[in-house]
Amino acid sequence: MISILLATYNWPQALKLCLESLATQTDCDFEIIIADDGSTESTKQVIDQIKSTFSIAVTHLWQDDHGFRKSKILNQAITAAHGDYLVFLDGDCIVQPDFIARHRALAQKGYLVTGSRVLLNEKFTRQLLTWPTWDFERFCSHLISERLSGGINKCLPFKIKLGDGSWRAYKKFVWRRIKGCNMACWKADAEAINGFDETLTGWGHEDADFVFRLQRHHITRKSGSWATEVLHLFHKINDQSNAAENARRVREKIMAKAM
Repeated sequence: MISILLATYNWPQALKLCLESLATQTDCDFEIIIADDGSTESTKQVIDQIKSTFSIAVTHLWQDDHGFRKSKILNQAITAAHGDYLVFLDGDCIVQPDFIARHRALAQKGYLVTGSRVLLNEKFTRQLLTWPTWDFERFCSHLISERLSGGINKCLPFKIKLGDGSWRAYKKFVWRRIKGCNMACWKADAEAINGFDETLTGWGHEDADFVFRLQRHHITRKSGSWATEVLHLFHKINDQSNAAENARRVREKIMAKAM
C-alpha cells in the first residue's frame, strides 16, 4: 500500500481541493496521513468533514505551532504510515486522477522519485478556490486558454505521459528540481536515514537534504516528470529567513561527502 504524507499549514481552502483531488484517483489502494504543522481549528473542520465522506483512510497528525517545523511533523507521519511506499505531497497542490497510479508505476526498489509541478498564477488560483468541488475535467477544458493567458506555466504534461525507463535516473546528486511537494521513496529507506533532519527549521531545503542523504545511502534518484505533475496553487512567498543557513548546512554535507 502507498501512504500519502500530506503536509499542510493554515490553508484549509487549498487543502480541501487537494483532498478532493485525491478522492478521484483511479488507483485507490492508499491512505492519507495529514502532517499538520500547527494549523488552527478551521483546518481540522475541513479534515473532519472530508473524512466523513471518504472511503480512503485519513489520519490527521498535528503539532503545536512553534514556527516552520515541517521536518518534525513529517517524521511523525513516516512513523505512522502503514504503507511500505511513501508519497510526499503538500496541501497547496492538486493532483491528477492518475497521480497514485503513476507513482506506483515508477516505484522501484533502490530508487526514490522526485516529481514536478505545474504552477498556477494568482488569478487562476483564486478562481479554482471558488469552485464548490474539485473537477479535473472542468480544469482541463481551460488548459489552452489558461496557458496562453499565463494562468498555468505549462500544459503538455497533461497531454503527454511517459513511462518508466533508464533515462529517468540521475547519475549524481543534483539540487535542481527537488520539490518536497511531490516526491516518493520506500518507507524502509526513509527510516534508514532517520527521516528528515529536524535541526533544519524554517522554510527551505529540508527536501534537498532528504534526497541527498537518501542518495548517500545508495538510493538512486529518478525523475517523475511527464508522469506525476501536480498543480501548485499560487501563494505568497514564505518567510525565507532561514533558507540561506539551511542551504549552507546542506552544502556542507555535500562537500564532506565529496572529500
